[in-house]
Amino acid sequence: MLATVINALALQNALETAGVPSRVQSAIPMSSVAEPYIRRKAIRHMEKGRVVIFAAGTGNPFFTTDTAAALRASEMGCDALLKGTKVDGIYDSDPRKNPKAKRFDKLTYMDVLSKDLKVMDASAITLARQSNIPVVVFSIHNTDAFYNLMRGKGKFTIVEEGKAKSPAKKKK
Repeated sequence: MLATVINALALQNALETAGVPSRVQSAIPMSSVAEPYIRRKAIRHMEKGRVVIFAAGTGNPFFTTDTAAALRASEMGCDALLKGTKVDGIYDSDPRKNPKAKRFDKLTYMDVLSKDLKVMDASAITLARQSNIPVVVFSIHNTDAFYNLMRGKGKFTIVEEGKAKSPAKKKK
């Protein structure tokens, strides 16, 4: 959890260097570096145009950072949940071990769960699904990946609710 606080502070520094006002809220009290997580205060910051960065998970054991991220996104009514990772999206197998791994541009929540794709734990995917929050997976190692993602460009995978496909019609 401490690593998430360090990353949050680094992100805050980058945002503020770019002129974007931001605040870090931590689920574990660290008053000298971050505000405590208080939902109403986070909402107020966002109403004032500040970016709020949540750190330290939920502050409770047995919850992954993925589940904490999905929970915070749900609580805050976020439009999307961005997951920066080692690869540029979701693959059918580990692309670092399998050079023929297939990358998906778009998946449904149920695809991720039924194919056991392991991009996030099942609780996080289920919570995102219940809250109808798209999950966008991108690489944190590719230069400008986040910048491009914010402009709808580059490589990433979107997980969201899909529409059921109608069955193929038989030809007579």
